[in-house]
Amino acid sequence: MGSSSSSVNHVPNAQELMQETGFSASQILRLYERFEFLDRDRTGGLSFQDLEALPHLSINPIGDRIIGAFFSQGQETVDFASFVRVLAHFRPVDSNRRDGAPQEQANSRTRKLKFAFQLYDQDKDGKISRAELLQVLRSMLGIQVTEEQLQSIAERAIQEADLDRDDAISFDEFKKSLEKVDIDHKMSIRILR
Repeated sequence: MGSSSSSVNHVPNAQELMQETGFSASQILRLYERFEFLDRDRTGGLSFQDLEALPHLSINPIGDRIIGAFFSQGQETVDFASFVRVLAHFRPVDSNRRDGAPQEQANSRTRKLKFAFQLYDQDKDGKISRAELLQVLRSMLGIQVTEEQLQSIAERAIQEADLDRDDAISFDEFKKSLEKVDIDHKMSIRILR
């Protein structure tokens, strides 16, 4: 088989996507192959159900929220470019990359944190409320803990992160509370394998 860069020529917007997301030519090609495999109906778009076929998302307790992040309001399918742009949030940060790109890469720490924040902030008001935090905790912990324990965990998380004492967590508070967390390790999906 030829080099990845020559094979990637049949991938729509490949060069633009490589520049924007930081994926290499071989990674874009692999993602395109994966996209085509998931697009069982050959419509050029993936549905929610198509993405549920990804094993790492189907077993993830907040997989539905992650899958939902691929879709804009009212959108029923996601095209290849949008698919790649969302997946770029899960790509490890390349500290050696020096291509002078003017925009912040999708896999930067800040962009990853914004993406994670949006998984919690379901009503998109710019704050994680106690109820939103509890929904995520219920999804992640399920029957492993009691409702009282969930309430206690949520209460403690809000108390620790809520610096302005408005009983919710803003993005800046969320970011500050995760300063010491290895976000690259926490935000990874095995899609390229």
